[in-house]
Amino acid sequence: MSSDTITKVAAAPDEAASLRIVPRRRPGLWTAAVAVLVLLGLALNSVVRNDAFQWDVVGEYFTSASVLRGLWLTLWLTAVVMALGFALGTLLAAFRLSTNPVLRTVSWGYVWLFRSMPILVQLLFWFNIGALYPQILGVRTVDLLGPVTVAVVGLTLHEAAYAAEVVRGGILSVDRGQIEAAQALGLSRWRRWWRIVLPQAMRSIVPPAGNMLIGTLKGTSIVSVIAVQDLLYSVQLVYHRTYQVMPLLMVATLWYVIVTSVLGVGQYYVEKHYARGSERTR
Repeated sequence: MSSDTITKVAAAPDEAASLRIVPRRRPGLWTAAVAVLVLLGLALNSVVRNDAFQWDVVGEYFTSASVLRGLWLTLWLTAVVMALGFALGTLLAAFRLSTNPVLRTVSWGYVWLFRSMPILVQLLFWFNIGALYPQILGVRTVDLLGPVTVAVVGLTLHEAAYAAEVVRGGILSVDRGQIEAAQALGLSRWRRWWRIVLPQAMRSIVPPAGNMLIGTLKGTSIVSVIAVQDLLYSVQLVYHRTYQVMPLLMVATLWYVIVTSVLGVGQYYVEKHYARGSERTR
C-alpha cells in the first residue's frame, strides 16, 4: 500500500467528522402544519369576533354568585364521589382477588351490573326509589333521600364498579416475584402491601384514576336532571330567565375547561412521582 493511500485512509475519519449533517427535508409535514395553524386561527377568530357569543354577558356571569355556588357543588360532588367510589372499589377489588368463591362472585356481579346500567338510568332509579320503598327505617324515603344524596349514592355506586377494575388491574400488574421476594425477607403482610405492592401498583392505577376523576367532574353535569344545583343547572336557571343560552353555556364550558386543565396538570405530576425509577421516567 502506497504512502498516499495510507494518508487518505488516515484522513478519512477526520473528513467524515467535518461533514455537516443536514436533516431530511419534509415539505409535506410543514405544509400540513401551516394549514392546520391557519384553520385554527380562522376558527379562533370566528369564535372571538362572533357577537352571538355575547362575551360581555359571559364576563358578567362568569364569577356571579349563583355560578360559583354551582361550581363549588360540582367540585364537592366530584371529590366525595371519587373518595367513596375508590374506597368501595378497593374493597370490591380485594373481594375479586380473594380465594373465597362467594366474595369473588359478589364482586364480579356488582361490577357487571353497575357497568351495564347507564348512569342516567341509575340516577332516575334512585330518585324514584320511594315508589318501591316508601319508608326506610321508619323515615319517609323522600325525606331521607334528597336530590344531592341521590346524586352521591348513584354516582358512587357507578364509580365503584369502574374503580374496582382499575385497582384490580393495578395490583395484578405487580410482578409476583416482588411479593415472593418480600415474603422471603420476612416482611409482614401489611408491610408487603404498603411498601412493595402499592407503590408499584400506583404506576398502573394513577393514569386511569386521573381520567376517571376528570370524567367524573364532567359527568356530574348529568345530576341537573334531578334538580341538583351544580354548575350546569346553575347556568340553566339563569338562561331560562334571560334567554341568553349560548353565553351562559359558554360560562359553564370555560369553568369545566379550567378545572379539568388544573386536574390534568396535577395528574401529570402524580404520575411522574410514582414513575420514579421506572423506564417510563423521562
